[in-house]
Amino acid sequence: MAPKNRSQAKPPAQPQSFTKSLAISAIVIALFSAIYLFLDSHLEWFYIFSPEQLKDVSQRALAAHGNDTTSVVKYIVDELSEKLPGGYVNLDEEWIFNNAGGAMGAMYIIHASITEYLIIFGTAIGTEGHTGRHTADDYFHILAGTQLAYAPGPGSYLPEIYPQGSVHHLHRGTVKQYKMDEACFALEYARGWIPPMLGFGYADTFTSTLDFPTLWRTSYVTGREMIKNLLMGKL
Repeated sequence: MAPKNRSQAKPPAQPQSFTKSLAISAIVIALFSAIYLFLDSHLEWFYIFSPEQLKDVSQRALAAHGNDTTSVVKYIVDELSEKLPGGYVNLDEEWIFNNAGGAMGAMYIIHASITEYLIIFGTAIGTEGHTGRHTADDYFHILAGTQLAYAPGPGSYLPEIYPQGSVHHLHRGTVKQYKMDEACFALEYARGWIPPMLGFGYADTFTSTLDFPTLWRTSYVTGREMIKNLLMGKL
């Protein structure tokens, strides 16, 4: 009797599905990276405020009202609302506690969108902390009091001093220690990618304060303003 032919072992299947998934992932990452780099290089298209404009209105508000911070804030918000009608400026003065980088103060969100935010931030009793390292340029227009800042480096033994009427520009990607002596309030303007900054604003809630009602209120007002601006075509 002739021996039966033994079935030959099949070669192992090639990992085609893994290779295909890897290729698709690489294409998707490359596509989103290209979109991000394109948008990041054209952020100016989406801004409705400018540092020069905000410095000008802040200084005119101080010239008109001096140390009456309530009237200074109203002057700024009223003018911005008049020049940018349609709901880009939040006229409802909703003050919310803010803990970030170890510092505590309060803020009034005037505008929040994907590429800009504008707030009044400060405290009546002083605070100190870490600025955070952000994906946006940050401009502090000092409306009341004095802000101190420090960045370590060779020969850096004195604080930067920002009195009323001055502007402290924290460049995108840089970091400093800062202090607001006693009562100090500022018109804070950030321009760049705003959503990645939210983690810095939320972290202290989970690691320190456990103040979840304030976290919810911050998220609600910020989200409401961002969505409202998106629906109006404002990135």
